[in-house]
Amino acid sequence: MEYLQGLNPSQLAAVEQTEGPVMIVAGAGSGKTKVITCRVAHLITKGVDPFNILVLTFTNKAAKEMRERIMKAVGPEAKNIWMGTFHSVFAKILRVEADKIGYPHNFTIYDTDDSKSLIRAILKEQQLDDKLYNANFVYNRISSAKNNLISFTEYQQNEHIQAEDFSSGRGKLGELYQIYAQRCFKAGAMDFDDLLFKTNVLLREHPEVLYKYQNKFHYLMVDEYQDTNFSQYLIVKKLAAKNENICVVGDDAQSIYAFRGANIQNILNFEKDYPDLNVFKLEQNYRSTQNIVNVANSIIANNKNQLKKTVFSENETGDKIRVVRAFSDNEEGKNVAEEIVQQRSSNGGKYHDYAILYRTNAQSRAMEEALRKLNVPYKIYGGLSFYQRKEIKDLIAYFRLTFNPNDEEALKRVINYPRRGIGDTSVERIMIAADQNNITLWEVIIDASKYLDPRTAGAVANFATLVQSFQVLAKTHSAFDTAMHIAQHSGLLKDLYDDKSIEGLSRYENIQELLNGIKEFSEREDIEAKGLDIFMQDVALLTNDDNDKNPDADTVSLMTIHSAKGLEFPHVFVVGLEENLFPSQMSLSSRTELEEERRLFYVAITRAEKKLTLCYATSRYRWGTLTSCEPSRFIDEIDPQFLELDFKQTQKPAGNPFFSDERTAWGNRPSTAQTDSFSKPKPASAPKTTSILPKAHIPTPGFEVSDTSKLQVGMEVEHERFGFGKVINLEGNKPDIKATIFFKELGQKQLLLKFAKLRIVT
Repeated sequence: MEYLQGLNPSQLAAVEQTEGPVMIVAGAGSGKTKVITCRVAHLITKGVDPFNILVLTFTNKAAKEMRERIMKAVGPEAKNIWMGTFHSVFAKILRVEADKIGYPHNFTIYDTDDSKSLIRAILKEQQLDDKLYNANFVYNRISSAKNNLISFTEYQQNEHIQAEDFSSGRGKLGELYQIYAQRCFKAGAMDFDDLLFKTNVLLREHPEVLYKYQNKFHYLMVDEYQDTNFSQYLIVKKLAAKNENICVVGDDAQSIYAFRGANIQNILNFEKDYPDLNVFKLEQNYRSTQNIVNVANSIIANNKNQLKKTVFSENETGDKIRVVRAFSDNEEGKNVAEEIVQQRSSNGGKYHDYAILYRTNAQSRAMEEALRKLNVPYKIYGGLSFYQRKEIKDLIAYFRLTFNPNDEEALKRVINYPRRGIGDTSVERIMIAADQNNITLWEVIIDASKYLDPRTAGAVANFATLVQSFQVLAKTHSAFDTAMHIAQHSGLLKDLYDDKSIEGLSRYENIQELLNGIKEFSEREDIEAKGLDIFMQDVALLTNDDNDKNPDADTVSLMTIHSAKGLEFPHVFVVGLEENLFPSQMSLSSRTELEEERRLFYVAITRAEKKLTLCYATSRYRWGTLTSCEPSRFIDEIDPQFLELDFKQTQKPAGNPFFSDERTAWGNRPSTAQTDSFSKPKPASAPKTTSILPKAHIPTPGFEVSDTSKLQVGMEVEHERFGFGKVINLEGNKPDIKATIFFKELGQKQLLLKFAKLRIVT
C-alpha cells in the first residue's frame, strides 16, 4: 500500500475510516486531495467495486486530478469510479432516467447564455420593460428558486414570494418562471439548475429510481462540502440514506459562495444529520510559511460561526507580511508592478510565481496598466472563456441542433448564420406558426410549405435538409469528422476564413482550436463512446473553464479571489483592502455577510506560499469621482507581530497633483477605519493589545473649508484627513496653483488648491 506512505497520523486515520459517516475538516494547504484519493484507493484495495463508489466534486479539474492519482495507485480500475462534478454526474443519471420525468434521453443542456437568451425572447414576447425585468435579474430569480427546490407552481402559490415580487413592481416573475420552464421542457432542454432540480424530482417521485442508486452507490464522497446548496445537500442525503457510508470533505473557513446559493450550515450542522459521525481534522498546512498561517488564523478567529480547528505549519517561519499604502489605485498598481519586477530580479524567479488578487474584476484596470508600462506579461483569469466566444458558440449551436433539432435557442442562433435568406421576419413567422399550432419550431421547419409562404418556405426547407444531412452523417462518423463536415458545409468556416481582419483571423484560429480539441477527443483511448454527442455533453459542462492556448506561459496571474480558490502561488499580492470594497459595501448589513467576506480574505491569504503583500489605496475613482478610502477593518484584525511596516520612497503618480514626491508608500498609514459594530473575539494564543492603524486625524468641530485664494507661505492650515500643517511653498497660476505643505504627522505633500479642502488656521 504505497499510497499510504507519507500520510500524517490525522490523514491516515481519515483514510482508514471507510465505514459509516465521516467528516474531514481540511484546513488550507492540508493535503485534502491526497486524502480523498488515498481513501478511494483504499476502498478499492479492500475489495470495493469501483462501480459502487461515487465521488462528487465542484470542478472538472479536481475530478480529473483525483482520477489520475487513483489510477497511479490502483491501476485502470479507477476508470469505473463514478467521479465528476455534481452537474456532470447527475446529467449522466438523468439521461438514463429522462423518460420517467417526460424528457428525451438526448435532452440539450442550456448554459447560462442560452438561458438568458431565452428569457430575453420571452420578455420581448410578453412586451415587458426589460429594465424592470432585466434578463439577468429574472434568470437569477429563477435560478435561486430552483436551487431551493421551488417549482414555478410553488413559486406562484407562495404568499411571501409573491408579496416580495409585487412590492418590487415585478409581479409577473412567477408567470415568467412558468413560461421559461415550459419552453425549456418543450424544447427538450434543461439548464444547469435543472440538472439538480430535476434529479431531486426524479428521486422524490420515483422511489424505485432512488432505491436503484442507493444500492448502486455503497460509498459516497463529497469534496468541498461547504460549497453545497440546499438542492445538492438533499440529493447527497437521499443517496446515502441506505448505507450511510458518506464522507464529506471541506473547510468552513473557505465557504465563499453564498451568492451562488452555497449554504455553510450544511457543513456546520453535518453532525446533526449523523449523530455517530467520525470527525477528522487536517490541521497541518504544507503550503505556506508559519507567518502566513498565523496571519490567516488571526483573521478567521474573528468569525463566530465556525468549526474550531488549529491550523499550523512546520515550514520555515518566512518573511513577515508587508502592508502597502498607496494614495490612489493607479499608484497601488504601480507599487505592485515595481515590486514584482524588483523581487523577480533579485531572486531569479518566474512571472508565474506571482498572483495579484482583487475583490472585483473592475480593479484589474490599474494593475494591467502598471504591468504593461513595465512590460510585465500577465494573464487575467475568469474573463471570457474559450467556449463563450461567439464563433465557438455558433459552431456548437450547429452541433447541438444536429442531435436535438428541437433545441430552440440553438436553432434561432444559426438559422440565418451564415446568412441564407431567413431573416428576423421569417423567424417570427416560424415562431407564430409554432405557437398557433402548439408545435415546435423544428416541426414547422421540416413541413415549411404547410405553414409558411412559398418564398420563406424554400429557404427554410433548404436549412432543414442541411441539418438532416448532419444528423445522418453523425450516426456513422467520428466526432472530428462530423464536426469538420458541419463546420465546412454550414458555411461557417468559409465565412470566418473570408474575414481577413485581425479579429477575423483570431476567430478562425479559435474554430481551428475547437476542431483540434475534438480531434484529440476522438483519439482518446480511455473512453469507448467517441461520438460528437458525447463530446457535446462535456462541452456543456465546461463552458466556464479557461482554455488558454498556452496555459504554461510565464505570466503574472490576475484574478478575483473567488477565481483563486484552490490555487496557490509563491508570491501573492492582495489589493484593494479598503472599507466598502473589501469587505464589500453590500456585505456590511449582517454578521453572516461580513463573516463570508472575512472567509474570502482568509482564502486570499492562504493562496500564498512564501510571500504575502497586502495593499490599499487612500483614494480611488468610482463613477468618475475621486473618492477617499479607509483601510479595511481586516488589516486591523491581523496580529501586528506578524506584519512588517517598511518605509519606501516612491515617485509622484503621473497626472496626480494631490501629493508630493516625498512620502511613505509602505508601512504606517493614516486611517479613518470605522469600528466594527460586531464583536471581534481575539485569538487566545496571541491577544492583540495594539493596532497597526494609527488613529486618523479628527477634524476640528465645525470644520469649514476656507477661501484659499489669499493663502500665503507661512500660514498654518488644517486638512480634513492629513491634519495640521504649514505652507512652505506656492507655485503656478490660477486656477492651478499648487501648495507645498508640511504636515506634522505625514510630512511634505503637494496639493492642488482648487481640489484641496483646507481650513486656514492662522
